[in-house]
Amino acid sequence: MLGMAINSAKLFFAGKLFKENKTVIRQMLLGAILGIIAGVAVGMFAPIWVGAIAAGAVSGLAQPLLLKDLKYA
Repeated sequence: MLGMAINSAKLFFAGKLFKENKTVIRQMLLGAILGIIAGVAVGMFAPIWVGAIAAGAVSGLAQPLLLKDLKYA
């Protein structure tokens, strides 16, 4: 399992894992930004740990939706 993760990381950083690397990075950043916005918004009105859970939930739910149409090389 670790070997597969290392091989995938090598291919990603070499630019050979996905057909459109810019799209992958943009979608990942969009998911992270959604999580940050949700965490800050909830954290302003609730305890910080609730904001952290909300941020993780939002970004975790957004990533599969954002990355569903990826094309591998």
